[in-house]
Amino acid sequence: MNKQEIYEYLKSRKIWHEITEHKAVYNMEELSDVALPYPEADAKNLFVRDDKKRNYYLITVKGDKRVDLNEFRQKHQTRRLSFASERDLMDLLGLIPGAVTPLGLLNDEACRVQFFLDQAFADAPGLIGVHPNDNTATVWLRTEDLLKMIEQHGNVIHVTGM
Repeated sequence: MNKQEIYEYLKSRKIWHEITEHKAVYNMEELSDVALPYPEADAKNLFVRDDKKRNYYLITVKGDKRVDLNEFRQKHQTRRLSFASERDLMDLLGLIPGAVTPLGLLNDEACRVQFFLDQAFADAPGLIGVHPNDNTATVWLRTEDLLKMIEQHGNVIHVTGM
């Protein structure tokens, strides 16, 4: 799904969302220059794989959090982790670097990628801001709606403290 297809998907399912269009951003530092309506709900996304390239994980945390992959590995009992390649990102999620988002999981036809969401997004107000498979906008959703979409798609979901 591309950006427009994501918008149509949300609209056809009557899922509440707001859209903030902005210049292309490739990292959290660039995003800090963009005026956002819910900056506390903005998400940072990491697409990683294990050292055997068998297991892939999308880790989504609050924008101001840092993820220690060694800590994550120990907590979730994975093999050694590193960032997945641009090719893996395109092949599995249909995304380019800078546009990584949980909505990309809807492109994961084989449901190979496990989703790890920071528990903080489930806390009030329960909002999350993610790219619509394109880094020129942020879509604001209810966290529970995002989780429902991914669950219905079939990817494994873990909501956990990070």
